[in-house]
Amino acid sequence: MDLCKGEKKMNVFTNLRQNGHAPSLLASFLYFDVSFMIWVLLGALGVYITQDFNLSPAEKGMVVAIPTLAGSFFRLIMGLLTDRIGPRQTAIGGMLVTMVPLIWGWLFGHTMSELYFIGILLGVAGASFSVALPMASRWYPLHLQGVAMGIAGAGNSGTVLATLFGPRIAEHIGWNGVMGVALIPLALVFITYILIAKNPPRQPKPAPIINYFKVFKQKDTWYFCLLYGVTFGGFIGLTSYLSIFFVDQYGLSNVQAGDFVTLCVIAGSCVRPIGGYISDKIGGARMLTFLFIFLAIFMLGVSTLPSLTYVTILLFLGMMCLGMGNGAVFQLVPQRFQHEIGVITGIVGAAGGVGGFFVPNLLGTLKQTTGTYASGFMVYALFGVAALIILIVAQYSWKKTWAMKGKTV
Repeated sequence: MDLCKGEKKMNVFTNLRQNGHAPSLLASFLYFDVSFMIWVLLGALGVYITQDFNLSPAEKGMVVAIPTLAGSFFRLIMGLLTDRIGPRQTAIGGMLVTMVPLIWGWLFGHTMSELYFIGILLGVAGASFSVALPMASRWYPLHLQGVAMGIAGAGNSGTVLATLFGPRIAEHIGWNGVMGVALIPLALVFITYILIAKNPPRQPKPAPIINYFKVFKQKDTWYFCLLYGVTFGGFIGLTSYLSIFFVDQYGLSNVQAGDFVTLCVIAGSCVRPIGGYISDKIGGARMLTFLFIFLAIFMLGVSTLPSLTYVTILLFLGMMCLGMGNGAVFQLVPQRFQHEIGVITGIVGAAGGVGGFFVPNLLGTLKQTTGTYASGFMVYALFGVAALIILIVAQYSWKKTWAMKGKTV
């Protein structure tokens, strides 16, 4: 009996190959990965950009947060298109549009107004979330949702590429040049995606647009939005702002700050599939309960502004909680919304983007107002507590409705 259990655990990737379409799962990951790299470029290059334009702390937060807010808007559109015309066509169109701000930033991008418009268009890259995850979800059965969505969602590791290589390249060719270099991996993924990605067989037939927005009437939609606003919002928001934080608070060089941010981002990116996998075993809600408790503790620790070593450890652990939390939330979403997965992914993803817009502005504004980053991280610790309370309230509803259907929450 134990041997059989061991074989089942060892065969999780075999199950992925046998029960879905591995090339499409890989294509979803690559599309999500390169898109996320591009989405957070302004954050990764934030120190160089803010030095060029001599921005205040609040303005720094605004500039790096614009792509995140724009991504929230575009996620709704991309999610709707995914349900109506299919994820493959939507992804191809999204990558073509993403080339526009990169070319603009490479050849121009010399004024603040241009920078704002570039940031807005970069939001299309962030909307890849609403396409990549439904592609993965529709190819796989319910018992593999956590790991499949986790693998596709691990594309947020693209943020690592931005924070690790962006500052290094900018040292030699400037931040405008980095925008041009980013076109190379985007073009490679674009060609690969066209060659290997296929629309899933469970693609729903297009429904009247008004039908898609009926999900707003359901409480679970808002529960997932709030929870993801804390987990993903924290992950992408901190990713965008931590380089500025390390330079301002600890006096690191631009490249050193990028390396420390990369270390923290790796923690949140790599564990997303683990969060989904564990959630498949113990339930997403139970997983989130532990994660929100630890998140609040770690962010409270960061708010004390300890030495560079300790703050890095705390941020590393906090980002791990956020990354696994992202996987846990989207282990739950397909169980509740099987037929509207495209639009619900867009809606919940948009909420995450709003959270990601709010976090850098919170840190920047409170730093300018109070003179310290401590207040911003303390408030974010309270968000972890608030998310835990929301989760407890939501579980009462889930236990009544989902338990009757034999689903693990």
